[in-house]
This record gives sequence, structure tokens and C-alpha cells, in this order.
Amino acid sequence: MSSLEDTQAAVQRAYQASSVLARKRGAERAKALQAMAKALASATDEILEANTLDLEASIDMAVPNLILDWLKLTPERLQATGQILLKLAELPDPIRRVMNAPYQVENSQTYSQLMPLGTIALIYEAFPELAAIAAGLCIKTGNCLILRGSSEASHSNAAIADILQGALAEAQMPPGCLETIAPDAGASIRDLVCQEQYINLVIPYGRPSLVQQVVRQSSAPVLRSAMGNCYLYWSPTGSLDLVRWAITDSHQSEPDPVNAIEKVLIHRNQKLSSLAMLWNTLQDNGFDIRLDPSMLTDFPELKPAADAEWNQPYLTKTVAFKMVDSIEDAISWINQHSSGHADCIVTESYQESCQFAAGINSASAYINASPRFYRHSRQGDAVFLGMSNQKGHRRGSIGLETLTTIKQIVQGYGQF
Repeated sequence: MSSLEDTQAAVQRAYQASSVLARKRGAERAKALQAMAKALASATDEILEANTLDLEASIDMAVPNLILDWLKLTPERLQATGQILLKLAELPDPIRRVMNAPYQVENSQTYSQLMPLGTIALIYEAFPELAAIAAGLCIKTGNCLILRGSSEASHSNAAIADILQGALAEAQMPPGCLETIAPDAGASIRDLVCQEQYINLVIPYGRPSLVQQVVRQSSAPVLRSAMGNCYLYWSPTGSLDLVRWAITDSHQSEPDPVNAIEKVLIHRNQKLSSLAMLWNTLQDNGFDIRLDPSMLTDFPELKPAADAEWNQPYLTKTVAFKMVDSIEDAISWINQHSSGHADCIVTESYQESCQFAAGINSASAYINASPRFYRHSRQGDAVFLGMSNQKGHRRGSIGLETLTTIKQIVQGYGQF
């Protein structure tokens, strides 16, 4: 078989398994998640050995440090992944959850139910444990998953996929509910994402270049994920300490800085002494500071930010600063330049907070709060794959309901 035929066969296996998996009871899918968590825990050494091979090969090939950070697994990262799978197993089954319908039909009862999408493809860069998290979310929602990782993580991805597939088989999940396509098999991303008759959703996860490539090439629906290039507006009434904390805390998400604040808009009335104090603190904590060229007169020792940087994520501990004259200017600039998934304001003005929340064209707005991203929050039961910035299928946090669709059911009373 050619590489294209192999890809088509894997996609069709997942498609055929999707109708079987959708009929599995919630308790059966929960047991499968528990089996996956147990299998990962038992194979920690095997996975770390495979990951070492990937790291050594990536270092030899001068892979960027950013990708190495995403790639490197630790016992703690694997343990956290297992805990996410166990948490998913404990959550109520979202499938067939009854919801109110938006309308009623005469002589009938109308209601809605959450249903699986069917077959989902995840195209991801490094992040080997993301395969297990995505598989957990998909099994919980009755969806089949096709994994297409990057070449840097080929050994790690293969080891994790083999372990998960074995656990799913033991849990009597249908063959094909988790398929993998190796990046070195010869098939392109286009070969995968152009099979819209079998794939219901494609999720790209990684640097913007990967996401944009998938969006351009795919004929199947795409749920864009976003990372970095989040903005913060510092109002004249905003606290310096709160700004400092929000920036540093937003960068603590590991291993991927999903909601990291990388750009700060400062109202022109802020004191220069406050700016200097903020930058000194950030630099002491390993941040690289960039300034709009207009600010370099007061701070000539700092680096300028190029025009193109305001639209792009750094994905490192780098923050660029720019002066604005008003909250209206800040909102306009953010709507034009941010990634559009998580933007912030620090202010003591209730009116400004309302104006910002209403005016920002982003998936989420944070008011006097850190946008730090958690795959599994310390508070609550939600588990998230990432963040989406698109207005389309779903927007914001990519969680269980993101991977479902709604079916409307009309139950007649036999009257006509």
C-alpha cells in the first residue's frame, strides 16, 4: 500500500469505529479511561526511554529550545496526564445529556441531546502527552481520534499510542477508535485533512505556522487553537503589583504558555518610575523586555519591538510594551493585533472593566485576573486541551462540550 492508501485506511477504520464507540455506555468508556491511566503509569520508564531518543535526535538536529521544552517528558508530566485521565473517568457522562430545545412543535415534546462529533484528527507539534489527553477527551465524548504528531516526538508518540491502544483493546473499545499516522510514513498533512467525508473535525496544536498550514489545506472543519500573544491593558488606576503578578503568573503554565501575556498596553498617565520598577522586576525573573520605539527616548537601554512583533507570539519569556492614550485606543489595538483568545485589563474602574469586557473581540476577557492556562484546574472538574480563538464551531476553552454536537429530538403524542 502507498502512504496515501495507509492514511486513508486508518481514517476509514476510525470512521467505522465511531458508530460503535458512540453506542458504548458511559460506564464502559469510563473504565477505558481508567485502563489508559493505569497503562501509562505502568509504562513510565518505557515512555521516558523513548522520549530520551527523541531528545537526543532533536539536539543533534539543532531543534529550537522551545520545541525541546515542549518535547521533554518528566515523570511529573506523565503523572499529571494520568491524573487527568482519571478525572475524566469520574466526570458525568456528557453524551446524551438532555437539554432544553430552543423551540417546541405542536402536539409534541421537543428536546436536545449532546452527541459525539464522530471522528476527530489531532495534528500536534511535540507535546507527546497531548496524545493521551486528547484521547481521554475523545473517549469520554464517544469520539474516535486520529493522531498525527511531529517528527521530533516520533519515538515518544509511538510508545504512548501503543500503550493507549493496548489499554483500549483490553477495555473492549472498538478497533480503530485510536489511530496514529506517523510523520515519516510519507503521507502529508494534506492527505489527512482533505478526507472530509470521514473526518468531522481537525484540531491543529502548536506554533501558528502549523495552525495556519492546516487551516489552508483542510477541507474538513478545523478548530483553530491559539497560543501566546495575549495582551494586557494597564489602566491609570491599575495596580502595579497586580500587573506584575498577572504577567509573571500567566507564564507559569507548563509546558506550553497558552495564555501568556506577551504584550502590555500602558496608559500614558502611568508614572515612568512605575514602569521602571515593573521592568526591573521582570528582568530579575528572566524576562526579555521590548519597547515600542516611541518609548526608547526615556528608556534607551531597552530593545525596540519591530512592527511585525505586535501580531506574533514570542512563546518565550518576552514581553513588549506600548503607550496608548485611552482605553478606546487599547481596545482597538488589541482587536487588531492580539491572538484573540485571552486578553486582560488591570483597573480599579468598574466602568472601564465593563467597557473592556464588552469591546474586546476575544474568546475570553480577564479583569484584574491572571489568564494562566490550566489543563485541569485546581478548582472545578473541567479538563481542557487548549484554547480556540475562532468564531465558529466553538470558541474559548477546548473541553468536553467542544467535542460534541447537538441533536434535536421531536417526540410526538400520536395526535394529528
